[in-house]
Amino acid sequence: MRVTQSMLSNNMLRNLSDSYRNMGKYQEQLSTGKKISRPSQDPVVAMKGINYRQQVTEVEQFQRNIGEVHNWMDNSDAALDKATQAMQRVRELTVQASNETYNSDQLSAVGKEIRQLKEHIGSIANTKVNHKYIFNGSNTTEAPFDMEDLEGSVSPGNDPINIEVSSGVKLQTNITPGNVFNQKLFEDLENFASALEGDTTQGELGDFIESFDGHIGNIVNERADLGARMNRVDLIEDRLESQKVSATRMMSDNEDADIEKVITDLKTQESVHRAAMGVGARIIQPSLMDFLR
Repeated sequence: MRVTQSMLSNNMLRNLSDSYRNMGKYQEQLSTGKKISRPSQDPVVAMKGINYRQQVTEVEQFQRNIGEVHNWMDNSDAALDKATQAMQRVRELTVQASNETYNSDQLSAVGKEIRQLKEHIGSIANTKVNHKYIFNGSNTTEAPFDMEDLEGSVSPGNDPINIEVSSGVKLQTNITPGNVFNQKLFEDLENFASALEGDTTQGELGDFIESFDGHIGNIVNERADLGARMNRVDLIEDRLESQKVSATRMMSDNEDADIEKVITDLKTQESVHRAAMGVGARIIQPSLMDFLR
């Protein structure tokens, strides 16, 4: 086969074009930090990248859900703690009032404090966090109790609020309000306050101790159940963090460029390109016109 000058020129131009393309690819990898910038460059890497990115996004959404769960549970636990303290004060006053050493004025003063504690517990039952009532089930826009008539209020909603914290795993974020804040609690407090202001004997006042112990036990039980769920949330949160680290690492391994290798390849390609241009210049320089002078 006869090799002509145009063949040499075309081959050199084609090789130089390939060299420019390779340098452009390395420079693009160096500037973006990614192996590819278009799916057509490597469809396999692109498809894997979509799957890994979806996994990372899913984990991040679950972590945001965990934050909402913490908000509900932490505020619920704090409210139950205050309710426990209030009920323990009620029990303390009940014991004091039933020891037959208080006169009618002192019992009346205790009754006033009981009514204040009843109002305090009512305000706890109407706790509102982020514009949501956390002790009224899924009906978070309405207060569960009427502060003007606590013992006559409608019972709060008891339906659970479930938030997905992991794939296929949903946790109840609220407590069962009816087990803690109910009409019987406020009725017992009102009846006790009325008894303190009436002609009830101290011995009869002692009968309320058992009722208040039952209410305190209900609060403690709900806090125990809530605490168990909070512990599980912490475990799920740790697992999600591990999953995020793993998914992010796989995504990085799949699509992030190895900068050291890219720089080495770019320098190598630049050397090859300079050598090709030098050789090409010497190949193209002789032509037929040079011998016709």
